[in-house]
Amino acid sequence: MADNSKPLLSLDTSTQLTQQRQLLLDLFCQLAYQEGDFVLSSGQRSSYYINGKQVTLHPHGGLAIGQLLLSLLPQDTQAVAGLTLGADPIVSAVSVVSAIANRPIPALIIRKEAKGHGTKAYIEGPSLPAGAKVVVLEDVVTTGKSAMKAVERLREAGYQVDQVLALVDRQQGGAEFYQSVGLEFQAVFTIQDIQQRYQQRLHQVSGII
Repeated sequence: MADNSKPLLSLDTSTQLTQQRQLLLDLFCQLAYQEGDFVLSSGQRSSYYINGKQVTLHPHGGLAIGQLLLSLLPQDTQAVAGLTLGADPIVSAVSVVSAIANRPIPALIIRKEAKGHGTKAYIEGPSLPAGAKVVVLEDVVTTGKSAMKAVERLREAGYQVDQVLALVDRQQGGAEFYQSVGLEFQAVFTIQDIQQRYQQRLHQVSGII
C-alpha cells in the first residue's frame, strides 16, 4: 500500500514527480480499479471498471494529479478545462497547485447542457481573452467522445484547444480518435500500467512475491 501519510513537497522536482506518479498509480489500483462484468457510459461491456472519482476526490490523489498534470502542460497554457462531472476535481486540483507553484492557471468547467437560468452558459469559470490556449483534462479515456464535447464547447466560445490530457487511457480508440481530429493526446497511465501494478499488489498481499 502506498504511504499516504504526508505530501511530497520537500523533494527535488524530478524525484517528487516520480514518487507522486507511483503514489497515484497505487491509489488507482487500491481505490478505483475493479474487475468483473460492467457496462460503460459508452455502452461497451468491459471486464474491468475504473471509478476515477475515488482517486480524483482523494486528498493525496488530488495533490498528485495537480502536480503531475501541471508538469505536462505547455508553458503557454492559459486555462485548463473539462466536462462535468468527472473532470471537475481534476481541473480544480491543477489550478490550485498551479497557484502554489507560482504559475496560476484558471480552471473552467464545461456543462453537458446549458444552465436554464441567468446567463444560460455552457462554460463556468473566469472569462478569458479570445483565442486563449486551453488544455482539456479528463480522468479516463475510452472512445474520446466525452472530452471532445468539452473541446467543441470551448472552440465555440472562441478559445484555442489543441491538446487533451488524461489520467488513464483505456486504449480502446480514444488516442486514435484524437489524432484523427488533430488533437495532441497524452495520458499519465495506460490501462496496462494499472493492470500490471494491480496484479503485483495482489501477489504481494498473497505472499507470492
